[in-house]
Amino acid sequence: MMYWLQQLQIKRWEFCNNQPWSLVEDAVNEAQFSYSEAEHDFLPPVKTPTDAVGIKTAFQLAPQPSVSFQNISLKHPWIEIQNTVHNLCGSRPNRGDCGGMFNSEETQENFEILAEEEHVEAEAEKTASPETQENTRMKTKPAVTRKTKKGNGAFSRFAEGTGQEKVASLKHQALVLTEEVKSQKELVKLLHKALEAAQQEKRESCRYLAATETDRLELVRHKVRQIAELNKRVEALEVEGKDLENRLALKEEHVEELEAHVQLLMEKNQAKQQVVLKLTEQLSREMLDSPGEADSIAAETLYKQQEEIEHLKDDLEAYKTQNQFLNSEIHQVTKIWSTVAQREKILLMKCARLQAHNCQMESKYLMMLRKLQGLPDLASDHAEMVKGLIQEALQWGVKEEATVPVQQSPINQYDDYGFMTVPDYEAEDWKLLAKIQALEIKSSHLLNQDALEKPLSERWNSLGELIPSSELKSLLRCGVPVEHRQRVWRWIVSHRVQHIRSPGHYNNLLKQCEVADHPASRQIELDLPRTLTNNKHFTSPTSQLVPKLRRVLLAFSRQNPTIGYCQGLNRLAAVALLVLEEEENAFWCLVHIVENLMPLDYYSNTLIGSQVDQRVFKDFLSEKLPRLTAHLEHHRIDLALVTFNWFLVVFVDSLISDILFRVWDAFLYEGTKVIFRYALAIFKYNEDAILRIQDSLEIYQYLRFFTKTIGDSRKLMNIAFSDMNPFPMKLLQNRRGAHRLKLEAELRELERIKDQYVREQAEHVASHLDGAVSEDEEEG
Repeated sequence: MMYWLQQLQIKRWEFCNNQPWSLVEDAVNEAQFSYSEAEHDFLPPVKTPTDAVGIKTAFQLAPQPSVSFQNISLKHPWIEIQNTVHNLCGSRPNRGDCGGMFNSEETQENFEILAEEEHVEAEAEKTASPETQENTRMKTKPAVTRKTKKGNGAFSRFAEGTGQEKVASLKHQALVLTEEVKSQKELVKLLHKALEAAQQEKRESCRYLAATETDRLELVRHKVRQIAELNKRVEALEVEGKDLENRLALKEEHVEELEAHVQLLMEKNQAKQQVVLKLTEQLSREMLDSPGEADSIAAETLYKQQEEIEHLKDDLEAYKTQNQFLNSEIHQVTKIWSTVAQREKILLMKCARLQAHNCQMESKYLMMLRKLQGLPDLASDHAEMVKGLIQEALQWGVKEEATVPVQQSPINQYDDYGFMTVPDYEAEDWKLLAKIQALEIKSSHLLNQDALEKPLSERWNSLGELIPSSELKSLLRCGVPVEHRQRVWRWIVSHRVQHIRSPGHYNNLLKQCEVADHPASRQIELDLPRTLTNNKHFTSPTSQLVPKLRRVLLAFSRQNPTIGYCQGLNRLAAVALLVLEEEENAFWCLVHIVENLMPLDYYSNTLIGSQVDQRVFKDFLSEKLPRLTAHLEHHRIDLALVTFNWFLVVFVDSLISDILFRVWDAFLYEGTKVIFRYALAIFKYNEDAILRIQDSLEIYQYLRFFTKTIGDSRKLMNIAFSDMNPFPMKLLQNRRGAHRLKLEAELRELERIKDQYVREQAEHVASHLDGAVSEDEEEG
C-alpha cells in the first residue's frame, strides 16, 4: 500500500511540474518540484515489493487467518481489554499460598519491632552513661538476633509492649521537663517586668521628691491623665474581651458541629471497612474452593492480553507510517501552494506594470494628439481627423468600464477626499489635459504602490505614539497615509495651539455670531459656492460640510477681528474640514495656519506679508534656477501673477489632491518654508518644458495649467527636500525682514505721491473755480 501511495504521489508531482507556465517561466526557475532530501526526512521511499507486486503474486492463495485471533471482537476492543485486565487482577491472589500472607504479616511485624527497639536504644544512649550504653548494646544485639531467627509471634508482641512502655515513659518525662522549662521562662519574664516596673516607680518617686511644688502638681496631673487614659483602655479592652468571648462561643458551637460531623463520618467509614472485610473473606473462600478453574481463566486471559498487545503494536506502527506519509503530503502541498502564490504575485505585478505601461502609452498618445491639434499649419481635413481621434480617446474610459467588468486599478471618478480625478472642463483642450493627468497619476500609483507606499505604510503602523522627532519629520515629508492623516493632523494642531485653546471657546464665538452679524458675513456667503468647485462635498446642495464651513469662517472672523475675512481663508478651512471632519478641529487648524505658521499681515487688507514672500521667492528662484530666471526675465514674465495664489492658499486648486495633501502634511508641521520648497520644486520639475517655449503669451498660457500636469509626487518631493537644499530658516527670515523694509518704504512713498496728487488736483480745481468767478464779476 505504501508503495502504491508513493507512486501516486510522485505522479502527481510530475504532473504539477509539467504544467505550462510560460508567462512567468523566467521568474520561478528556482522553484522546481522534485522528490528531494526534504521528503526523505518525512517518509523514506519504499522499494518495489517483489512479493506483493506482479502477476505471480496476484495468483497466490490468500493467507488463512490465525485461529488465535478468531475469538477477539474487533467491534468492541476496549471491552475486551477491560475484561482481560479484570481476569488478570482476579487470578493474582490464587498464585501464592495463603500461609504466605500471614508470613508476610509476621515479617512486617518483626521489622517494626526492630525499628522500635533501635529507637529505644538511641534514646537510652542519649540519657545513659557510656558504660551503660555499652552494656545496653551488648544486651540488645543478641536479643534482636534471637528474635529475628526464631520468629516467635508471642515474644515479638511482648518485646513490642516493653519498647512502647519505655518510649512512652521517656516521652512523658520529656514533656514534663519541657513544661517545667517553659514555666520557669515565663516566671523569669514576669520577674524582669516586675523589676523594671519597680525601677521605673523608684525613678519617678525620686523625681517627685526632688521636684518643687509646682512640678509635683504637674506630675500629679500627668499621673491623673495617665490613669484616665488607662481607664479608657481598660474599658476598650473589656469591650474587646466581651466581643472575643462571643466569637469564642460561636467558634465552640461550630467546633461541636464539626466534631459531630466527623463522628458521623468515622462511623460510616467503620461500617464500610466491615463490609470490605466481609467481602474480602467471601472472595478468599471462593478462590480456595476453585483454584484450578481460576488458574485456567488467568492463563487464558493472559494469552488474550498478549494477543491484544501485539495488535496494538501493529496499529501503532501503522499510525506512525501513516503520520509520516501525511507529513510528506502536507509538505508537498505547502510547497505547491507557496509556488502558486508566488506565481500569482508575479502575475499581478506584471499585470500592474503592463497596465502602468499602457497608461503611459495612452497619455503619450493623447499628448501627441494635443500637440498636433495645436499646430497652426495643419490642414483642415487633418484637423478634423485629429479632433475625431481626441473625442474617441476621451471615450476610452467609458468603453473599458462597459466591456471589462473587473480592472486591476480603475480610475475612479472621485478620490478619497471627494476631488474629481478627471475634472470636467468646458474647453476640449483642458479635457484632454485632465485625461492625460489622470493616466499619469494612475501609472505612477501602479508602479510605486509595492515599492514605496507599502514600506511607508508599515513605518507609520510601527510608529506608535506621536512625539516631535526627526523620524516624524521625515515621515511627514514623505506623506501621511489616508488611514493615519486625520489622527496626525489632530495631533499637530492640538500640539501647536494648546497654549491658546480653551474648552467651549468655539461655541462662545458661534453664540456671538448669532447675536450680531459680522461685517464679513456677506462676503463669506458669496464665497461659499466658489469653494473647491471640483469637490463633491462642496458642490452638492445637500452636503453637510457647507454649513460647517460657514460656521468655521464666522467664528474665525470673531476670533481675529483685525483680519475678519480674507478671500482664500474659505479654501484653507475647506481642506481642514475634509480631513478633520469636526468643525471645531477645522477652526483651530485655520487658527494655527493664520496665527502660527504665516507671517503677520499675510491676510490683512494690504497683504504686505504675501507681497514680501513673492519678492523673497524671486530671490530664491534666481539662486536655485538661474537659467529659468533669465529665460522668464527675457520674456518679461511676472511670476507673482501665478505664484501669489500658491502662497496665499497653500496650493489649493493648483495641485492635484494627492500631492496637495502631501504638501499640507509637511506644511502643518514645519511652516511656510515648505511652500517655498515646493514652489521651487514645481518650476524645477517643469524647467525643460518652460525653456522650450519662446513666446511670452504661450509661457503665460502654460503657467496657467502646468501644475496640473505633475503626477509623480515622489519625484516632486525629492526635488523639494533634496535638490533645493540647503534651505535655512534663518536666511528666509533675514530676506523677509529686508524686503519688508523696502516694501514699507515703497508704500509710504506711494502714499506720499498719492496725497500730493490729491492735493494738486484739489488746488487745480480751486484755481479753476476762482478764475471762473472773476470773469463773471468782470462781466457783471
